[in-house]
Amino acid sequence: MIAHLRGVMVEKSLDRVVVDVGGVGYHVVVSMQTLAGLPAVGAEVFLKTYLQVREDAHVLFGFAGDGERRVFELCISVSGIGPKLAMAMLSALKPEALAQAVIANDLALLTRTPGVGKKTAERVVVELRDKFEKLGLGRPTQAGAARPTGIAATVASALINLGYRPIEAERAAAEATRGRETAPLEQILKEALRTLTE
Repeated sequence: MIAHLRGVMVEKSLDRVVVDVGGVGYHVVVSMQTLAGLPAVGAEVFLKTYLQVREDAHVLFGFAGDGERRVFELCISVSGIGPKLAMAMLSALKPEALAQAVIANDLALLTRTPGVGKKTAERVVVELRDKFEKLGLGRPTQAGAARPTGIAATVASALINLGYRPIEAERAAAEATRGRETAPLEQILKEALRTLTE
């Protein structure tokens, strides 16, 4: 198993790169998210990797870090999702955003990836939600990550007390509060519940 590569970037295209490691060129499939952060051709590059061994080929997938590789590995553990579709999902969403969408049961966001229909998105949520939560994936990591305040925080707290997951509750509270800051608390709470049950 090839766990990582450190070498010189010699080629870049939309979904793959070639990395020269000691005179050997490794063809590596990457997501759009990883590609966006890679250095220019001629610069040194370091990629975490995953090797897929098939009867007809060995395919090397590259990632900006352990987090993206871990999310990829979890995605391909879902029945019906192969490496190609997992990379498409990681091209559409950053690993943290993908994990958040799964934890929040955001099927609309998940189905924006070409090839991911409603049934596939539902399967991803069912099979990965608990795994993402146990690993701490999908939690906002930025120091200034937006948290509900005022009436939105009250609604989110009420939803959490009703048994909804914190990420789901905060998202629904934020959506229900937008443009209704002066509405009665009960009305906003009902709207948030409607959002969660759609």
